[in-house]
Amino acid sequence: MKTEASGISKTPLFEARTNGYHVYRIPGILAAGDNVVLATAEARRGKGGDYDNNDVFMRRSEDNGLSWGDPVCIVANETYGPGPVSNFVMISDRENKSVLALFCHDYNRVFSIRSTDGGKSFSKPVEITSVLESYRKLYPWTVIATGPSHGIQLRNGRYVVPLWMSDGSGTEMGKGNRGHRPSSVGVIYSDDHGKTWKCGDIVANTEPGMINPNETTVVELSDGRVLFNIRSECHENRRLVSISPDGDCSWSKPVFDDDLLEPICMGCLVKVPCSGSKSAILFSNPRNLERNISNWGTTARCDRKNLTLHLSYDDCKTWPVKKLLEDGPSGYSDLTVTSDGTIMCLYECGTVTGMYDDKYLMLARFRMEFLTTNHTKDTK
Repeated sequence: MKTEASGISKTPLFEARTNGYHVYRIPGILAAGDNVVLATAEARRGKGGDYDNNDVFMRRSEDNGLSWGDPVCIVANETYGPGPVSNFVMISDRENKSVLALFCHDYNRVFSIRSTDGGKSFSKPVEITSVLESYRKLYPWTVIATGPSHGIQLRNGRYVVPLWMSDGSGTEMGKGNRGHRPSSVGVIYSDDHGKTWKCGDIVANTEPGMINPNETTVVELSDGRVLFNIRSECHENRRLVSISPDGDCSWSKPVFDDDLLEPICMGCLVKVPCSGSKSAILFSNPRNLERNISNWGTTARCDRKNLTLHLSYDDCKTWPVKKLLEDGPSGYSDLTVTSDGTIMCLYECGTVTGMYDDKYLMLARFRMEFLTTNHTKDTK
């Protein structure tokens, strides 16, 4: 199935109930150079939960996302033992033309792998969990996870990857599983192309007025500062924002972005080219605060639907352009931009039985003109 509309094409890359898996969730997409695009998903067994014995699958394109190779398992949970592999975070290194990825096992181990051939193969995993032990001096984590979404390489070469942690005391994940709440947000960074890693400051903690900050997306601003856009469960139902001068320390106190609705769902940021030598910043998430779909479970505060693209021309201060991408059920998303200016969004959409049981990971391909033509100022 492939759908075409004015200025946009949509193609499903992963479909639930195929290849022996219950559902494919947590999309990742990365333009890796030389017309190569990599798309990843968590292939989930069981009922599709976070703690099922999940694998990570990848599909490759060699023509900027026009056609795709078959899904290939690149990280199998059985290699590491009981527990899922998850939160696969990719970074494209513009200097050495490689792709580095971080991922987690059982939400308490973190590994690094690298590809030097555009994702055709990856190096032997290197465990970097010991680096994260330094956070225990600040926060007693038993759960730790990178991303999800992509990481970034700053203009000075530094890699920056957001992460979130929990002390595991919550009961929301069911008997025998460490909870993902309460939670805090931190950062891991590398100044030597991923050979070694360090932990930065804590960015956001659960505290009065700030409830369970967790999955975070990152972008470098025009002046070199680093912005974190943070999911939370705050009653304000808005995204949290914190800025650091270097992506390491001195993070500003998180504040709400009044224009970015928070239905409690992961979102994504990416820089996109615009006129001249300038760039804008694109943000994607479900722009919705309604609760109407009764079969989406009793714990959800808002329906995950109305996936919307938000465009900022002033370093995320305002979002004058809002373009609805998917008006039905839609959740997690990741964004990338190719060298020719093609923008791609890989996102969860449709449902089989209800929320978290997504039918597809859908790929949307479009250019800047799609965003700026017939856009709306509010798609709530």
